[in-house]
Amino acid sequence: MQFTATKTVVSFAAALLLPILMAAAPAMAAPQASVTPLRTEALPEYPSKEVEMIVVDYPPGAVDPVHRHDAHAFVYVLEGSIVMGVKGGKEVTLKPGDTFHEGPNDIHTVGRNASATQPAKFMVLLIKNKGMPILTPVK
Repeated sequence: MQFTATKTVVSFAAALLLPILMAAAPAMAAPQASVTPLRTEALPEYPSKEVEMIVVDYPPGAVDPVHRHDAHAFVYVLEGSIVMGVKGGKEVTLKPGDTFHEGPNDIHTVGRNASATQPAKFMVLLIKNKGMPILTPVK
């Protein structure tokens, strides 16, 4: 009798936790990129604009969520290899020295490390409205 009650409790707990674990799995599966701000500078000639420079480090297997920048974003690959793409455009694989541009109306549908074993690093120069975030998630 005790074995059956324990088995029932374990089954019930598993039934409750399984959907939670399955929903969290995609977020737990891919490592997250880290962003290091380098500099933010106002543009006196354009009072409502600023330039922000960041470095993005992609660990192996890192994947970005779909997002937009509401800015001109100029990417320069420093190390490794990355895959980039915007809605309506082709995916491109970039290596050190390659560049990529996203406009203020582009939706960044693909952003990931091309390697599952090697890290990647790139610099981004954003020309954006003052005080606005560097990234806005898109559903």
